[in-house]
Amino acid sequence: MELIKKRGANLLSVKSLTTLTLTAVFAVMALRGTISQDFMTVYAVVIAFYFGTQSQKVQDAVDAGKDGANG
Repeated sequence: MELIKKRGANLLSVKSLTTLTLTAVFAVMALRGTISQDFMTVYAVVIAFYFGTQSQKVQDAVDAGKDGANG
């Protein structure tokens, strides 16, 4: 239950809300066929940042686990 609460709180972060909002707008624009190049650029940067930071957190956790096991 604690894990669900923690993940729910993480979804309410500004970074996550921005990403989810942009993804919803992207989906609507894609269905209408009106995606502009400017929006596509902004969306790609935001998605790359979001998943890049998530990936870095995972890598840091893995590295911390290796250091703890060896130290």
